[in-house]
Amino acid sequence: MRAAKKRPIQIYLDPEQDRALRAISKKRGISKAEIVRLSLSRFIRSLPVEDDPALEIIALGKSGKTDLSERHDDYLSKHSAKKKESVN
Repeated sequence: MRAAKKRPIQIYLDPEQDRALRAISKKRGISKAEIVRLSLSRFIRSLPVEDDPALEIIALGKSGKTDLSERHDDYLSKHSAKKKESVN
């Protein structure tokens, strides 16, 4: 699998942040950009669950099913089977 293309951004660091970043980069033998990416990933993972943008999809649609959370696999397999029948 091919890695996703990285997108450039520009940020401004305080001089002490830049010195610390340069020192960490040199000590660990990785680029300053990689340290920023790792730090951002760690920060995002530390956010409270309620701040996760994926949660915005909850309750977007209404199925009328009252047991959807317990039987979602059953409903998905039925839907998939119906879709295959319509293709054939």
